[in-house]
Amino acid sequence: MILRRGITLSLRHLLILLTAIGFLPLALLGTWGLMTAADVQQREQDRSMLELARALSSAVDAEHDGAASALTGLARTPQLQGGDLAAFHDMARRQAAAQTGWLGVILSDKAGHAVLRTMAPFGAPAAPVADPASLARAVATGKSVAGSVMRGKGGRAAFPVRVPVDLPDGRRYVLSAVIAPDRIVNVIRRQRAPGDWVIAVMDGTGRRVARSRDHERFVGGAGSPGLQRLLRSGAEGTGDSRTIENVEVRTAFTTSARWGWTVVVSAPTASLRLPLLQGALVYAAGLVLTLAACIALASLLARRIVRRIDCLVQQAAALGAGKPVDVEPSRVREIEQMGQALAAAAAARDRHERERSTLLASLERAVASQQAALAEAREAGRAKDEFLAVLGHELRNPLSPIVASLDLMDLRGETGAQRERAVLRRQVAHLKRLVDDLLDVSRIASGKLALELRPVDLADIARQAVAAASGMEVTLEAPASLWVLGDDSRLAQVLSNLLSNAGRFGGGTAAVSLSTAAGPDAEQGMARLAVSDRGTGMAPELLARVFEPFYQAPQQLARRTGGLGLGLAIVRKLVELHGGHVTAHSAGPGQGSTFEVLLPLAQCGQAPVAAPDVPVAQGLRVLLVDDNEDAARASALMLEHIGLDVQVAHTAHEALAAYGGSGADAALLDIGLPDMDGYALAVALREAAGGRALRLVALTGYGQKGDVARALDAGFDLHLTKPASLDDLRRALAA
Repeated sequence: MILRRGITLSLRHLLILLTAIGFLPLALLGTWGLMTAADVQQREQDRSMLELARALSSAVDAEHDGAASALTGLARTPQLQGGDLAAFHDMARRQAAAQTGWLGVILSDKAGHAVLRTMAPFGAPAAPVADPASLARAVATGKSVAGSVMRGKGGRAAFPVRVPVDLPDGRRYVLSAVIAPDRIVNVIRRQRAPGDWVIAVMDGTGRRVARSRDHERFVGGAGSPGLQRLLRSGAEGTGDSRTIENVEVRTAFTTSARWGWTVVVSAPTASLRLPLLQGALVYAAGLVLTLAACIALASLLARRIVRRIDCLVQQAAALGAGKPVDVEPSRVREIEQMGQALAAAAAARDRHERERSTLLASLERAVASQQAALAEAREAGRAKDEFLAVLGHELRNPLSPIVASLDLMDLRGETGAQRERAVLRRQVAHLKRLVDDLLDVSRIASGKLALELRPVDLADIARQAVAAASGMEVTLEAPASLWVLGDDSRLAQVLSNLLSNAGRFGGGTAAVSLSTAAGPDAEQGMARLAVSDRGTGMAPELLARVFEPFYQAPQQLARRTGGLGLGLAIVRKLVELHGGHVTAHSAGPGQGSTFEVLLPLAQCGQAPVAAPDVPVAQGLRVLLVDDNEDAARASALMLEHIGLDVQVAHTAHEALAAYGGSGADAALLDIGLPDMDGYALAVALREAAGGRALRLVALTGYGQKGDVARALDAGFDLHLTKPASLDDLRRALAA
């Protein structure tokens, strides 16, 4: 019997509680974010208002500067400089009439008495000076000043801009322009400010010169107490204040250091706070709606989970056949039910063990089947290697008498068929390259291709490969030496395959360049080999697959370019085995191609010293053993033509009999003989020689690395792969 202890909660209640707890930090974070955004917005608003105040202050200064410049120009007229005040009165009156917003021009002496006024006829009695303080400041400092706004007898407001004037006779005057505030109002109206903002310009005494709202009503008056307190805080700044209409505003102000006037920009606080309040309301509403949606989703999810748990309980109880088990109690009702079901399922453990045993047996059978499949695959791979070896042998054997016959015709000096012999040599070389490519691809795919890496001079290899490229025009640009870490024979094969590809598709011309890579960091310490042609070029889809084995560009039915599509695949594999990489580039069909090979650089080594050519001794006795009668006959005639004594045998027993009868200095042995293979024959000939000098050369169609090693182990001095040229035979027989 299972006892329930404590309070249990449904999964639905737990999920709802978890949702509420998860939303609490989200709500706090959102509130903090809103407060931060409000602070940022407030600072941005203050900055914007202060920039507007600075711009307006610059515009007001420009108005004052313009008035001061006009007065300065007026003071330099000959009439004033010569003391002709009557003429100057007429000129000043015309100047005042030409200036927008100017009410008149006044000339005062340093004592503060008005000498002339353009608002009255010349010689009229002097009127009292408005704003004597600014006049006294201009006389004392000798600098231009802007006075305070005043209302005249007619009630019209105006402010003076005063410029000190020093005449040649030493007298000092002050020339003043009386300007209506409308000119400053126009400056304010040119600014694009929101309609509920209030902009005001205050003179140096704090009186209002211009205002964007109710200008005529408030011109000449002082600012509100709150604004006055704010202006006393410094030359510029921002803060809260109230307008004359008692509207709470956010205010920015700046005071001109040049003229001492202040520009005030105010925005209603309510309009600034409205977006923040709206954002807060939207956030709160979104938070409430999201919480409600999550609670509803949690309830729905809880119902689905509980329903699924009920199903599991029923299945587990059925599986266990209702046998009792000891289950630990849980405060979560649904989890407790799942525990009971799992405890009931434990009663079926024995049946599960039987099933597991059956499964293990089945797994063992599967493993055995897999091992058999692997064995079959290995056997298939071995059969493939044997097939390729036999294929190479059978394809090379017919080439041997052809090459020997061509060499023999060259030795005889037959000139009648030179062109035809050249054609035959090209085709034989092509067939030999196809066989070599096919066998190389097989070795690379099986991982049996090994390289002998050592420092080699890539420049020397390039020069030899270019010199050996017949039938095409090749230019070479290379330094005197460039050392890389590589296998010289395989690097020569790489360059030969690239040149062969250029010969087939490059129009008969190619350019080879060799340099040190100077590209990205990944190419530092690499040698760059480039083979370029101006031939058919490649489309992008061909560039993407040009290094794949057996892939070739679409060709005509005649297949003039030939090949098996293996040359470039071999190039890529050989370069990668050297720790480098190869890439192909082409601007498109008909625009040529470039193949670039990058190889790791190496420390400068010592170039191998070529062994001097040793001539073959005249009258050298040679035993030639080959079951291919055509190849044996042609090779024998060729060797006899260069002065050698040749005996021919077609079987191993004939070879042993011939050697025992007359002896020989060297033997050229085929490996695939009908009665005894060439390895066994080599051992037998060594025994028959009894210590006498006998040079054994294997001449066979089997040319894989394992075949070479086996030949050397059997006692051969050298291994030649068919077809062997006359030069190959000379080097092989020269002891």
